[in-house]
Amino acid sequence: MANAPPSNLLDEVLDGKGDAVFSTSSDDGYGGGGGGRMILVEDCVETSGAFVVHHLLKRSLSPHSSDVVVFLSFAHPFSHYDRILRKMGCNLSVQRDSKRLLSFDMLRVERLGEDSHSDRGKTSDDRLMALYGEVQKAVEVCSSNEGRRHITLIIDDVSLMEVDANGSSNLVLDFLHYCASLTSQFGCSLIVLNHDDVYSTMDGPNLLLQLEYLADVVMKVEPLATGLATDVHGQLTVTNKGLEDGSGKSRNKVHNFHFRIKDSGVEYFYPGSKA
Repeated sequence: MANAPPSNLLDEVLDGKGDAVFSTSSDDGYGGGGGGRMILVEDCVETSGAFVVHHLLKRSLSPHSSDVVVFLSFAHPFSHYDRILRKMGCNLSVQRDSKRLLSFDMLRVERLGEDSHSDRGKTSDDRLMALYGEVQKAVEVCSSNEGRRHITLIIDDVSLMEVDANGSSNLVLDFLHYCASLTSQFGCSLIVLNHDDVYSTMDGPNLLLQLEYLADVVMKVEPLATGLATDVHGQLTVTNKGLEDGSGKSRNKVHNFHFRIKDSGVEYFYPGSKA
């Protein structure tokens, strides 16, 4: 199948020659997953990075790829994402019915820190390990299917997972380390969203640093340094780490552009290119 052309600046970065954030194990050359890579999306209270998650989710479910998505949603119910992605031209209900989307709606199950008759006596650690067991099983099943379709694991979002884990950043880090191990074991991708300005304890910076250390790509969503603007909603910086230059030395590749959020998607453009 012919490659689908990039539709905007973000897609150009994701598909960029030699330093692509995403590659796919399928033959079509287009898809949501980057084999064995972890992508961290960082945002703040003032400027949400949810639109990046929506974009990556839609890419992973592109008709030009055969990728499978395992989606852990702590932030919103499935219906929320389904409504937004439909406006972007992607029907999550159809994708779920066709087994391309495996959704773990954490708002519809027992909270990790709450007690129930079936989970009485279990700790947050027990519940997170049980959740990881389900995720690992889903990845194994998808990986064993004919064609070995590429798998993308998406978590929205880490800060709310930490709330469910009774504020234990260590438990969350352990869970993410286990998920990151799947990228090397099965060649799947891991995409996580985290808020970098909601922590008031000393554990917060440690969690942020650990996530940035684990990530191969950091996508940082921030407000404009000059303040609010009617036609620009913020800036997105994509840092692709550990690339080798012509001399074999490791380097970081950084892309920066502005964005404007619309009902049916997001417009990306270089700073200064808008009048």
